[in-house]
Amino acid sequence: MYPTTLTQIARANPFSAPLFTLQKVEEPLQSHKGQRSRRLAAAATVDEEVSCEFGSSKYYALCGFGGILSCGLTHTAVVPLDLVKCRLQVNPDKYKSIGNGFAVTVREDGVRGLAKGWAPTFIGYSMQGLCKFGFYEVFKILYSDLLGEENTYLWRTSLYLAASASAEFFADIALAPMEAAKVRIQTQPGYANTLRECAPKMYAEEGLWAFYKGVAPLWMRQIPYTMMKFACFERTVEMLYKYVVPKPRSECSKPEQLVVTFVAGYIGEFGDVCPADTFSCSMQSVWKGLFARIIMIGTLTALQWFIYDSVKVYFRLPRPPPPEMPESLKKKLGLTE
Repeated sequence: MYPTTLTQIARANPFSAPLFTLQKVEEPLQSHKGQRSRRLAAAATVDEEVSCEFGSSKYYALCGFGGILSCGLTHTAVVPLDLVKCRLQVNPDKYKSIGNGFAVTVREDGVRGLAKGWAPTFIGYSMQGLCKFGFYEVFKILYSDLLGEENTYLWRTSLYLAASASAEFFADIALAPMEAAKVRIQTQPGYANTLRECAPKMYAEEGLWAFYKGVAPLWMRQIPYTMMKFACFERTVEMLYKYVVPKPRSECSKPEQLVVTFVAGYIGEFGDVCPADTFSCSMQSVWKGLFARIIMIGTLTALQWFIYDSVKVYFRLPRPPPPEMPESLKKKLGLTE
């Protein structure tokens, strides 16, 4: 008989592993080198050389740097599409479609007009990436330590949701000033053409509040999106290695692991379609620009995870394997002798 309470928890948890069933399994023989317990708070595999300790200050700093590259570069690359998307939302009478939006913008401002807002986009989303990815690692480890090893496994999706929401709260505060300037530059013709013109003008007219009055719409848009983005990614990686990839991650080469990362990032993008995105540009015509957002985010999400994981690989950071049930929990559930 299995312990009643733990069995009920494992079965009732809505965020537990899909197709999770309690059955007895035979323990594989351990090699002479031994095996390290695979858990969320684990470092790297035993045969992998790493440059720093998992959860150290250097680890968090390099994760933050990976976030800067991941978000800053990708968002700046799609500034033209973002500009047209915002204009579709704010002035749908003038900009009829994506194609028409590009044509009207080029006709009025030239090709260079498509790059309006690139500076606040790069700065703002670099700061957002620093906090989003850096703090996600911080909160994931912090909450895991609070839960303990067994509860971390049982409630790992809830952990991903909580850690990503906490990280995004601070990330949006970092993003808000540059996002406010970007929207002014892109959607108010004649207001300002560059960040150097826009920021002093905004401060002179409305003070510091001008840069943060859009933070609440950012929270409405970004926190639900980031929760889905990170949780979907983490669980998709787990499922890919469990059901699709024909060998354990420890036996995959680094390029093979990065391919899995890219695919998981693209699959996880489907949790991102959020109409609250339009609130940052306008409170009207909520669904306008949704198709443009799907195109933009579909490209961004996969690239962001790929860049972020590539930074981890390049700097030889600890990269824990997909989570497995702790041995102590298996014994409590009667899964091992």
